[in-house]
Amino acid sequence: MEIIRPPAVAGMFYPENPDVLSDMIEQDLAQATPASVATAPKVLIVPHAGYIYSGPIAASAFALLEPYRQLISRVVIIGPSHRVGFNGVAISSADNFDTPLGPIPVDKKAQAKLSEIAGVHVIDEAHAAEHSLEVQLPFLQYILDKFAIVPIVAGDANPQLIAKIIETLWGGPETLIVISSDLSHYHQYQTAQQLDQTTSQAILDLDVNTVDSQHACGCVGIRGLLTFAQRHPLEASVLDLRNSGDTAGSKDNVVGYGAYLFTEPTSA
Repeated sequence: MEIIRPPAVAGMFYPENPDVLSDMIEQDLAQATPASVATAPKVLIVPHAGYIYSGPIAASAFALLEPYRQLISRVVIIGPSHRVGFNGVAISSADNFDTPLGPIPVDKKAQAKLSEIAGVHVIDEAHAAEHSLEVQLPFLQYILDKFAIVPIVAGDANPQLIAKIIETLWGGPETLIVISSDLSHYHQYQTAQQLDQTTSQAILDLDVNTVDSQHACGCVGIRGLLTFAQRHPLEASVLDLRNSGDTAGSKDNVVGYGAYLFTEPTSA
C-alpha cells in the first residue's frame, strides 16, 4: 500500500483549486524576467511564503527551468522545520507527495543513499504540516515534465551534514537542488532591505558565518550549500531580492524574499 503525504497548506499558502493554482503560477512566471543561463541550473535558493507574497520572487528562479523541463528528472528539496524540533535532517517514508496538481513520486533509491549518513532520520512528523517544501512543488509540477523528489526537512543540523547530503545526491544535469528559505523577518522596510542585501552578498561570497537565523529562516540549508560550494566550482548570482512590502503587504514588519542561482562553470 502506497504512503501518500497529503497537502497541508493548500488553500492557505496557495490555491487549493488546481485551475486557479495553475493560473496563478502562470501569471507569476509570465511576469518573471529569467536570466540567460548557458547550462542547466544546478541549485536554486527560493522563498517559501504564501504565493501572493513570495510567488513572484520564486517565479524568477523557477522560470529558468523551462528550457530544461525534459532534462531535469530529480529535484532535491531542502527546507527548514517550522513546527517540529529535532537534530539532524528528516526524510519521509511517503511514496508520493500530493498537491492539487497531482502526486509526485519520492526517489526511494536516493533516500536509501541518505539513510546511510549519520544525522539523517525518517521523521514523518517533521513533514506532515511543513510548508517549506510543499510550496515549491506546484511550481515544479507546472514547469517540469516527469520528475521525482527527495524531500528533506532540516532541523538542528550542522553545515557539514547538509554539504554531505548535497554531495551524495549531486548527480548530473538531471538533478536540481532547491534550497527553500525566506530572508529577514518582521523588520521595518528599510531595515529589511539592508539585512537582505547583507545576506545576498554573503551568499555570493560563500560566507557561511554571516548567514544565521536572523538573516534567513532556512539558514541551515543555505549554510550547507555555501559549505559545499566552497569546495566545488559554482557560480552564484542574485535573481531577485524583494520583500512583502514590495509584493502584497504593508511596509511595516516585512518578510524578505530572495531568489538565487548556482551553476557549474561551463569549463568544469
